[in-house]
Amino acid sequence: MSGSIYGKNFVVSTWGESHGKALGVVVDGCPAGLPLSEEDIQKELNRRRPGQSPFSTPRKESDRVEILSGVFEGKTTGTPISLVVYNTDQRSYDYSELAKVYRPGHADYTYDMKYGFRDYRGGGRSSGRETTARVAAGAIAKKILSSLGVRILAYTLSIGPVEVSRENFDEKWIYQNFLAMPDMEAAKKAEEYLYKQKEKGDSAGGIIECLVEGLPGGVGEPVFEKLDAALAKAILSIGAVKGIEFGSGFQAAKMSGSQNNDSLYYDEFGNLNKLSNHSGGIAGGISEGFPIVFRAAVKPTSSIHIPQKTVSKAGENVEIVVEGRHDPVIVPRAVIVVEAMTALTLVDYLFQRILSRMDLIQKALKE
Repeated sequence: MSGSIYGKNFVVSTWGESHGKALGVVVDGCPAGLPLSEEDIQKELNRRRPGQSPFSTPRKESDRVEILSGVFEGKTTGTPISLVVYNTDQRSYDYSELAKVYRPGHADYTYDMKYGFRDYRGGGRSSGRETTARVAAGAIAKKILSSLGVRILAYTLSIGPVEVSRENFDEKWIYQNFLAMPDMEAAKKAEEYLYKQKEKGDSAGGIIECLVEGLPGGVGEPVFEKLDAALAKAILSIGAVKGIEFGSGFQAAKMSGSQNNDSLYYDEFGNLNKLSNHSGGIAGGISEGFPIVFRAAVKPTSSIHIPQKTVSKAGENVEIVVEGRHDPVIVPRAVIVVEAMTALTLVDYLFQRILSRMDLIQKALKE
């Protein structure tokens, strides 16, 4: 298997390459009766689309999605939903020289080791463009979650040394700057930093924070299928992500039990609350019913216009300057991908939860 299938109850299978004819996804397990249109999916793809800012690749792709199956008269039929996005602005000649050498920081060498062959045009399946299919599938998952009162919000927490101030946090700014930062002051500083990196031909990384609200308690499986483990797998499957932490994350290692434990209490209305959320909303691998919070570390873009040492397929030591059209920072466009992978995981696990209790199964059948 090529590792392109994800999920158990809500299953997605992505296909296509960066410089192939098209990319797409098949979604199996979506319930019948969900209102769904191409515009629902297009809104999400537009957030990921390249060429929209000075900090993304100038590759011009409209990323127009087509629904090929699984929807009739504006509603899902319960059968597999097939989505396709055609590539229209490939410039494969930009990559012709890369057939002979391995780019530092890319999957060129490892793909050769695994397959004995690789698609060097933009990296093929290892390209960030593969996430187009994930975002398309994620749009369907997010619509399911929205109908259940579950909300996912991801944003850029930091780029390079510039971090969002919690005091200046304002959600509306996420959609009003190129960097998806909820702090305009931080966004301006990050832009200045990125322009300097771009002038040098270099790149930057950053951190994406994701918040899930409205997810009920009891979602997740014990032992090997824990919710945080599943989310970690989903987020780490995004090419540029190199780390993930929930709640206090690595800071918890420096805390005492009395500092890290989340104390519980009932308010005057009888609602259960926590005094803190160091757990990040997940305990024992199962959702608590409180907000889920996690952060993903995204590495700097590998393709840079600075000479780097590498090796050729012929076994020579060489120097390379990567040409072509590349993002100086991946973080802002990866925000929507984090939301998509989170949504796909939560829908899959919500469906599984219904199967874990007789009362929920009986309730579903009676309705």
